[in-house]
Amino acid sequence: MPDSRAIALDEIDRKLIALLQINARESVATLARHLGIARTTVNSRLARLEKSKVITGYGVRLGQRLLGGGLQAYVGIKAQPRSGKDIVRRLGAMGQVQQLCAVSGEFDYVAWLSSDSPEQLDQLLDQIGSLEGVEKTTTSIILSSKVDRGQPG
Repeated sequence: MPDSRAIALDEIDRKLIALLQINARESVATLARHLGIARTTVNSRLARLEKSKVITGYGVRLGQRLLGGGLQAYVGIKAQPRSGKDIVRRLGAMGQVQQLCAVSGEFDYVAWLSSDSPEQLDQLLDQIGSLEGVEKTTTSIILSSKVDRGQPG
């Protein structure tokens, strides 16, 4: 069972995280050299950060070119009371939903969508809007990314 207590990050932890955000594939030896600490210390810090869920994974962010020049959009979703779990389950089953976040404010969820064409996006938005329990949606098509430091969730 993961440790749910808050973890205190020191300067070395923050520098280690920053280095991994630049290049998550960096070797432990290189990280240790940049930080001026032993490789075993880097390994133990990584293990602690992973166990405490500060670091939840390592991955690849796909560029727009790989996505085939298709459309990406954010859609705000307002759910009717007590329908959230079902909406999350249904959206999670849709392959074009890249990320789904619970948010505060006007909407209950914000979904990041990708599609191959405007027609496909239109069909997906119709599908989302017709889900039982979805009260309202508002869509913003992504024109370009001005700053990208990784996914928020």
